[in-house]
This record gives sequence, C-alpha cells and structure tokens, in this order.
Amino acid sequence: MNRREVRDTLAAAGVADGSYRIEGVHEPVPTPVDFLFLRQGRDGGWETGVYERGSHQVIARHSTEAGACTHLVSLAM
Repeated sequence: MNRREVRDTLAAAGVADGSYRIEGVHEPVPTPVDFLFLRQGRDGGWETGVYERGSHQVIARHSTEAGACTHLVSLAM
C-alpha cells in the first residue's frame, strides 16, 4: 500500500477528511487542530503519529512506506 492508496482507503471508509494528514498527498487546509499523520522521517524512513496541541507526537517509525501506510489505516479505523 502506498500513500495515495491510504487516502483512497480512508475516504472510502468514511474517515473524516480533516482527521488525518498524509505528507505530499492529503494536506487539509486550513490545518486541523489535531490529526493523525504519516510523513517521511528525517532518517529517510517513515513516521506515523498524532498532532495535537501544536506538537507532533511520533507513535511509530517504519522502514517502509507500506508499513507506515498500514499503521496509519489501523490508527484511523
């Protein structure tokens, strides 16, 4: 699964548009107050987590995009 497929999966499942952000694919404007995220990490891997109260809290780091995508889906559903 890749980032675009995750967006399609979450949309089809009825997950609220503003409840998640996928770097480079789904970046709601205006930025919601809190949301789940999937982004590329500084080390070249991938991160999933939650943004709340102005801070990104990484829940997990992943070596592959597919792993991060699967984790985001599990968090959102």
